[in-house]
Amino acid sequence: MKYKHTQIGYLMLVVTLAVAVLFARIYIMAAAEPPSADSGTNLLVTAVMLLILSVLASFGSLQVIIDEENLRIKFGYGIFRKKFSLDDIISAKTVKNHWYYGWGIKMWLWPKMWIYNVSGFDAVEIKMKNGKMYRIGTDEPGKLEQAILQSIK
Repeated sequence: MKYKHTQIGYLMLVVTLAVAVLFARIYIMAAAEPPSADSGTNLLVTAVMLLILSVLASFGSLQVIIDEENLRIKFGYGIFRKKFSLDDIISAKTVKNHWYYGWGIKMWLWPKMWIYNVSGFDAVEIKMKNGKMYRIGTDEPGKLEQAILQSIK
């Protein structure tokens, strides 16, 4: 079964926009100051600001794709991605994440699992043949669970 869905992390997009506005304000205020002799510091600060914004923006969405061989997930524009072979998945079930699991990419120690999430608390937990567990956040957990179960038969 083929499946493709993108969940938008609206809160992360708002946070990214707020940080961009803050950085723009800092940049404008710094430009109003007399020029300093150390332009390397200004370049470094600008580079760090752009790096922070690009990382934040990369968590603005989570795309889940199931094709003939793999379940793939991709955050934002693709810096962070993961691929699972359908042959290695033994089960999938809809779960609710605790609020303290947070959003983003996390390794949780009890129970030991990786969590990939951009918004909300709904997820599908997949168990692998090697015993590893993963949770993939989604705003349509029933559809994703069914798509995985139909693909691993």
